[in-house]
Amino acid sequence: MIHLIGDVQGCAQALRRLLAEIDFSPSRDRIVLLGDLVNRGPDSLAVLQMLAPLQGAATCLLGNHDLHLLAVAHGVRPVHKGDTLADILNAPDREAWIAWVREQPLAHVEAGWLCVHAGVVPQWSTAQTLALAAEVQALLRGPDLGAFLRVMYGNQPDRWRDDLTGDDRMRFAINTFTRLRFCTADGRLDFKTKGGAGAAPPCYHPWFDAPGRQTAGQPMAFGHWSTLGLLNRPDLLGIDTGCVWGGTLTAVRVDGGRREVVQVPCEQAQAPG
Repeated sequence: MIHLIGDVQGCAQALRRLLAEIDFSPSRDRIVLLGDLVNRGPDSLAVLQMLAPLQGAATCLLGNHDLHLLAVAHGVRPVHKGDTLADILNAPDREAWIAWVREQPLAHVEAGWLCVHAGVVPQWSTAQTLALAAEVQALLRGPDLGAFLRVMYGNQPDRWRDDLTGDDRMRFAINTFTRLRFCTADGRLDFKTKGGAGAAPPCYHPWFDAPGRQTAGQPMAFGHWSTLGLLNRPDLLGIDTGCVWGGTLTAVRVDGGRREVVQVPCEQAQAPG
């Protein structure tokens, strides 16, 4: 069995219940977690302790909260109000956990589904999405991670161009993979709006409804956007269902052309706001 799983955000008990509900066996099954493994929930370290030993049975994408963990650990970003990363940062084997996180991918194809944390801009094809993810992954795994993290944050450039290079190219790619909700048809990102699909600013669209999207027809799965709720279209799965806010944690079985949705209720760890 192959299941895609939405944002866990440190809610280890919910993840345990979900894996039991889908009868997950690492010797038989595979899971793909769509990013935001840690932060805001009560047990970020416990989530990593569950996932890391699964090795080839689990693919764990990086989301914005996972990148925030790397930045805090390297002294690039301060701890924010509401962060719940202390159990990882204070662990005696902290460096091993940070090393594990930085090895995880930003995009992945599983059972024909292109999986990302947040989304893609209309100009990217599946092949370009995977290629850009690989470029960023090489930097995250490389010897100059601290220097890269110092230039990773920022809202510029906010529109995709094929001739973007260097830090601008990587910053735009990371913003797309981990922060995207709304964009324009020409690939300009909106960084402010966090409401549901109907909250799009003028001339902007939910990224998956942007005109001319090159990945249209490519089955895609993503998390990140809890105000959408469960989005279940023939070639689109949005499965961040607000576990950390007291919603549900969602898994969708996708092997063999299936579409079986399994959800478990979650205790509220933080209030939206």
